[in-house]
Amino acid sequence: MLPLRTSGPAALAALVLVGCAAPHGVDRSDVAALLERQRGAWNRGDLATFVGYYHPEMTFLGSSGLTRKPADLLEHYRRSYPDAAARGVLSFDILEVRPAGADQALVLGSYRIDRAAPDSGYFTLLVVRGADGGLRVLHDHTSRARAK
Repeated sequence: MLPLRTSGPAALAALVLVGCAAPHGVDRSDVAALLERQRGAWNRGDLATFVGYYHPEMTFLGSSGLTRKPADLLEHYRRSYPDAAARGVLSFDILEVRPAGADQALVLGSYRIDRAAPDSGYFTLLVVRGADGGLRVLHDHTSRARAK
C-alpha cells in the first residue's frame, strides 16, 4: 500500500487515465437507437429533427445528386415530402454494422416508405460519435430499389 501522502496524487492519476479511456465504439444498438429517433421524427412530420441527426459536415448522395449541407438536405426533403401523404410511414432495417474506428461505423440497411405509392431502397451510412457522445450521420448514400 502507498503511504497516505502519495495516495491522493495516485488516485488523481488513476481518475485522469480513466477519463482518457478510448470511446466505447459504435455498435448495432447505438445505430438502432439513432435510426429509431430519425424514424420517429420523420413519421411525426418533423423533418428538421430528422435532419438534425446529420453531422454539420455531412454528405448525402441520392437520386438527385450530392448534397453537402444539412440545411440543403432539409430543403430537399421539404420540397420532396411536403405533407403526410407524401412522407408516408418510414421504417428501417439494419442489415449490417461494421466498426470503422473507435468512434465510427459503416451501416448497411434498407428503408421502406408505406404510402399510396410505396417506396423502398437501400442505404450505406457512415456514422460518427460526436464530442457529446451522440451519433451523427457523416455520409449517407441512399438508392431506390429497382421495380420488380
